[in-house]
Amino acid sequence: MLYNLNLKKYFAVVLSIIMILAISISGFAEPGQHGGSKGPGRAPAQGVKKAPPPAAQKSFVDSRYRHNRSYPVRGESFRTLPRDHRVVRWDRSRYYHHHGVWYRHHGSRYVVVAPPIGLFVPFLPLFYTTVWFHGIPYYYANATYYTSTPGGYVVVEPPQGDVSEAPPASSENMENRLFIYPRKGQSQAQQDNDRYECHKWAVDQTNYDPTAAIPQGLSANQAMQMRADYQRAMAACLDGRGYTVK
Repeated sequence: MLYNLNLKKYFAVVLSIIMILAISISGFAEPGQHGGSKGPGRAPAQGVKKAPPPAAQKSFVDSRYRHNRSYPVRGESFRTLPRDHRVVRWDRSRYYHHHGVWYRHHGSRYVVVAPPIGLFVPFLPLFYTTVWFHGIPYYYANATYYTSTPGGYVVVEPPQGDVSEAPPASSENMENRLFIYPRKGQSQAQQDNDRYECHKWAVDQTNYDPTAAIPQGLSANQAMQMRADYQRAMAACLDGRGYTVK
């Protein structure tokens, strides 16, 4: 009997030791299971990297001729266009305008660009500064010059010489705006094409290109006369294509 009792105690002690070892092994293995990629537990928390803040858009203040307006620098890009932008077509391309800033579509974004010389626009920027050269008014905004042309305005080369911020005497004012009305219901695309072809024809006829800088040595009176000749040639060409020019 005593032998059997001692044997039972022996087995009880051994069983207790086995259970303690099993619990210890399970406890050591548990952290590894929680941290493993395939374990049923949740992976340990890692440091969350914050997204870098969006880069600030670069801009500059155009202070030429005391214009003093702020614009994004050319080359900056945006995901979307301003809501009230306007579209201008040129040589099968589209340019987008908003308050003196020009954009072109590139990939998935819109890039700030310089408008091409010769681009016709039926409007001026909301804010512009008028300067005068050889009696001709130039409208300036965002490093871009515009002059009047039949039916609107055109982007031109900067005047080569000293400009005046004060208007000349009324007798020298060459503003003489011309307005164009399509008599035959021409589409906008047809109007753009006719205006461009008439511009080229008028330049050939008068040897005067309003989109180019006035040649050095040309007097103010000569420049004004050549501009008037160009406008008459332009009006005659457009009239022959079914437009009323006033």
